Amino acid sequence: MHKKLLGNSDLELTPLGVGAWAMGGNGWAFGWGAQDDADSISAIHAALDSGVNWIDTAAVYGLGHSEEVVARALHGRANKPYVFTKCERTWNENREIQKVLKRDSIRRECEASLRRLQVDTIDLYQIHWPEPEEDVEEGWETLVRLKEEGKVRWIGVSNFNVEQLERCRKIAPVTSLQPPYSAVSPEIEETVLPYCLEHSIGVIVYSPMKSGLLTGKMTRERVAALPEDDFRKRALAFQEPNLTRNLALAEKMKEIGARHGRSAGEVAIAWTLRHPAITGAIVGMRSAEQAAGVTGALEFRLSPEEIAEIGAGRG
Repeated sequence: MHKKLLGNSDLELTPLGVGAWAMGGNGWAFGWGAQDDADSISAIHAALDSGVNWIDTAAVYGLGHSEEVVARALHGRANKPYVFTKCERTWNENREIQKVLKRDSIRRECEASLRRLQVDTIDLYQIHWPEPEEDVEEGWETLVRLKEEGKVRWIGVSNFNVEQLERCRKIAPVTSLQPPYSAVSPEIEETVLPYCLEHSIGVIVYSPMKSGLLTGKMTRERVAALPEDDFRKRALAFQEPNLTRNLALAEKMKEIGARHGRSAGEVAIAWTLRHPAITGAIVGMRSAEQAAGVTGALEFRLSPEEIAEIGAGRG
């Protein structure tokens, strides 16, 4: 299987990584509804057995729960994947989420993530959001120190724009950026991806299937039936007039996938991987069945003609 180096690191990544956002379960502000931990663990095992060699989570997913689930899934496995997590989103005793980039907070967060993940070193530690923006430098300098101390191997950021990346790069090299990217949300093609190519910043994209919209299994009825504690209930991509356009694009991807015995989701992932700036795609999966429906994208690539078809379908 073809692997790519992530930015300036020694991490050779498979084209797909396991996204553990939904594995945090419900009961927090950005949950995906209820989630069975056994299903999450089965999904991780299925992905790893297919050859996937990295997992991306965050402290805030389920307010620590996702990291704990990842640790349980990896316990006793001989060939452990790279494990990536994030800091900056904290929470209080009332489960209210806060945005903090202060030095002491990040150090506490790092230690807590190491404990929950049951690892000695985090392979990639990322600032989740550039907020509060005035503290970006303090936050990044703290990650640099954590790397020097061996708490983390490599450091990156998530959801940063070019100007914020440049501010960090003046302090120390940025190994990676994690932005949202899909055929529904291609905005980073304009400036962010060219910048990352120019400065050898690896890019691992999240939501390549736009939170399930491009799986080919989403319908108006399923969207209407989403539980109230599923963040997608409030997402613009799931509301009209966007929903009709996005479901039509998913149908086009399903049609292209059918020619190859692939799912619409695998086509959506392959669309993101076509870009030379992209190192890999983070793929959310909530069961072994879902994992089986997307891991074909480890090898599947689109032809130029099929890329053009999707472009025409986007309008």
